[in-house]
Amino acid sequence: AVHEGQVVSAQELTVLLQPLFTQSSRNLVLFLQDRLSIDDFTYFSESYGNKNPFQNQVNKLLINLLQEILQTSPSSLVLPAVDSKATRYLLSALQESGDWKLTNVTNLNVSQLEVNPSNPNLLVVQLQPLASDLKEISTLEAIAENDKIIGRVTMDLQEQGINFSVIYTAMRPSRISRRTDMVSELRRQLMAAEEEDSVSYPPLNVTTGNVSCILFYASNFSLKANSSVLIDLTNATFLAENVDVSASECSDSNTTLSLKYTKPVNGINSLEIRFLMTSKFYEVSARKWFTLDSVEIVQDGDKFAKFNVSGISAPAEYSFHCQLVGTSNRYPARLVPSNNEAKNWDVFISELQIQGFSIVNNQFSYASDCTGFFTSGIWMGLVTSIILLWILTYGIHMIMQLTTNSRFDDPKGPALSVPLTE
Repeated sequence: AVHEGQVVSAQELTVLLQPLFTQSSRNLVLFLQDRLSIDDFTYFSESYGNKNPFQNQVNKLLINLLQEILQTSPSSLVLPAVDSKATRYLLSALQESGDWKLTNVTNLNVSQLEVNPSNPNLLVVQLQPLASDLKEISTLEAIAENDKIIGRVTMDLQEQGINFSVIYTAMRPSRISRRTDMVSELRRQLMAAEEEDSVSYPPLNVTTGNVSCILFYASNFSLKANSSVLIDLTNATFLAENVDVSASECSDSNTTLSLKYTKPVNGINSLEIRFLMTSKFYEVSARKWFTLDSVEIVQDGDKFAKFNVSGISAPAEYSFHCQLVGTSNRYPARLVPSNNEAKNWDVFISELQIQGFSIVNNQFSYASDCTGFFTSGIWMGLVTSIILLWILTYGIHMIMQLTTNSRFDDPKGPALSVPLTE
């Protein structure tokens, strides 16, 4: 039994999931998303009415259960949840819990799956990330697409007569309670105790000898091939560190971060991603600046995709940070395809921070952010203030031009006559 507001630890989660490991049919499907909270199910199912993104049977059962709990609760309710640390290492914990046959599933090969019921099978489905924090409609569309993937996978397995259990979770929570009074009273946070991304896991550190020459960090690092095959490289890059960086190169003027992955998903044997950076001296600013010039993706050693980069630069002694980087035109820092092969790839990077020069004490230097000082909101405020100031100035000027009559009519005396010439 779990209590109101309880945050389940990794050890407690293993105990709760123990029945899945001991049942006769040990087929487990893990749907893994980058961000998810229980609040998402109630918020998006109620806020958008007929556009409810949750249509598959798994999510409908969960929403009905949540609505029943909320309706029968006599007072305000803080639901129990799982610690974000526990969900972050859930896949590793599942693999260690038994002799599972691990299969990374994409929505392209579900119908061709061959599952042996006599052996324990662990099917991992990487759902597309909720890449945009800026617009709820974008998040709604991403959740709706993930809902379709979940429905398609479960339906195909049911048609094959396979008995299975489902876990739907994420690497970290997407919503944190803003009711600080309730949190302090229960000494709990709604959903999970979210930590700063910078302390969730250390950045990727590329060294030459004992000296760091490249630091790279992202809270979400994902690719999508041919608009269908999602490749989440976050865990392999920063947590499991199943990445080869030996081909990276460092110098005072040119730096290349090379990330090589072996069989990241079914159908791709090898994948290499290169970040090419240069450092130059600019006379106008009288200092060196570094720029991320291009990003290259090499699939299976022969398919080469190249992206030109816009908006990623900083003083050479600084690092660079940006909340959203990728191929979407809504992102402040964009990767623009420069050849036909690049058009087959979509890139999603959240909370990117990178530094390829002047690293001190193996730590990021001060970050130059991609958001400029004069944002759209600041410009709107300035323009509005100028218009209001102009109206005020015009009004004061008109009041100052008002004059009084030089002659007044006396009701006791003769009528005042004013010649037309005056």
